Amino acid sequence: MKKILLLSDTHGYMDEAILKHVEQADEVWHAGDIGDLSVTDQIKQRKPLRAVYGNIDGNKARMEFPLHNRFTLEGVDVWITHIGGYPGRYAAEVRDRIKSDPPMLFISGHSHILKVMNDKKLKLLHMNPGAVGKHGFQQVRTMLRFALDNGKIQQLEVIEFKR
Repeated sequence: MKKILLLSDTHGYMDEAILKHVEQADEVWHAGDIGDLSVTDQIKQRKPLRAVYGNIDGNKARMEFPLHNRFTLEGVDVWITHIGGYPGRYAAEVRDRIKSDPPMLFISGHSHILKVMNDKKLKLLHMNPGAVGKHGFQQVRTMLRFALDNGKIQQLEVIEFKR
């Protein structure tokens, strides 16, 4: 079993409250708009990190992280990208690929809106952890925590912080 902390849209912001949750995870996944590599450096000092760059990220982030990160962990096929849309409204860039080869878990960021949805047609789970940074319109900063175990996604929790 692997405990995952999923966050997105930090926009250069990191604090001790977020890092406390990083310490409790086995791995941390960042779905883009990192903003400043000091964010990912602080995470990497503590836990293994898988990340993608987002639309606000500069050349340094784009050199360190891919646009799409697809991998299998604990029997779960995962695809992380920053701008991916959601079931019924996938982004044009991923739409054909996701339909022809759907992962079990599709993760995107960008919208700053927390969403967890099943795509019954493609038989996948979509997650967007919302935004944990302080930049944007969100009233509550959010992250997700869950576990992967033997091909299953379980123990899903929403972590909320005041803006």
